[in-house]
Amino acid sequence: MSAHEQFADDLALFALGSLSGDERVALESHLAECASCRRELESLRGDLTLLAMTTAVPKPPARAKERLMSAIAAEPRLPRAFAPRARSTEWWGMLGWAAAAVMVLLSVGLLRQNSSLRRDVASLRARFADQQSELQQANQIMATLLDPDAQKIEMVAIGSKPQPRGKAIYQRRNHGLIFLASSLPPLPREKVYELWLFPADGGAPIAAGLFKPDARGNATVVNPPLPEGVAAKNFAVTLEPESGSHETPHGSAVIVGVGEGVGE
Repeated sequence: MSAHEQFADDLALFALGSLSGDERVALESHLAECASCRRELESLRGDLTLLAMTTAVPKPPARAKERLMSAIAAEPRLPRAFAPRARSTEWWGMLGWAAAAVMVLLSVGLLRQNSSLRRDVASLRARFADQQSELQQANQIMATLLDPDAQKIEMVAIGSKPQPRGKAIYQRRNHGLIFLASSLPPLPREKVYELWLFPADGGAPIAAGLFKPDARGNATVVNPPLPEGVAAKNFAVTLEPESGSHETPHGSAVIVGVGEGVGE
């Protein structure tokens, strides 16, 4: 019998991480000198790794277990003066439970990470959509301001000094409208200013947006919803009830266009 054969039992326990004390020290000293035992230990560890990676339920794969138990049984044993330790059956069961627990923890971690990534992607998509919308609006504003065919109408107060003023820049082709006002009087309670487009063909006035000025009397209306292709004869701002008139002006005119021709 070779000197290393007395360590056959301890190799399996050492591979499982359950060997300790003097027996572990003696086996480690023997492994440093015995290539045959080192190869057998690596083979046992390979079987244990395969078992841990393939465990789906507490019961380990029968092929790997049989190979390990056969390797243990094939080695001759020397008599021991002390009581035998618990054998590998218990350790196989514990190993199965441990591998299953690891798989569960990994699955939970991956699910949480996946959920977090989905939230991040949704947030980035929303931010990208907002930026695209803002860029589109900015491009439309620039197109209206720079279009040489856009109609520009200065608006002043009626029957008094032209303190309240307004300017409407209207792009007929894309029904784009930018309206700027300054020095508007403060609004009475339950009142609002309403901008109107008066068509060149003499049709009914078209509501072009409700607005309230800031503390300095400044206000802006940008690209209100307007029908396509309407040629504008003039613009006006009236004082209306807080909900607006929408169909036709009812309140008094505050500022009206003094105008240029209809832009094409």
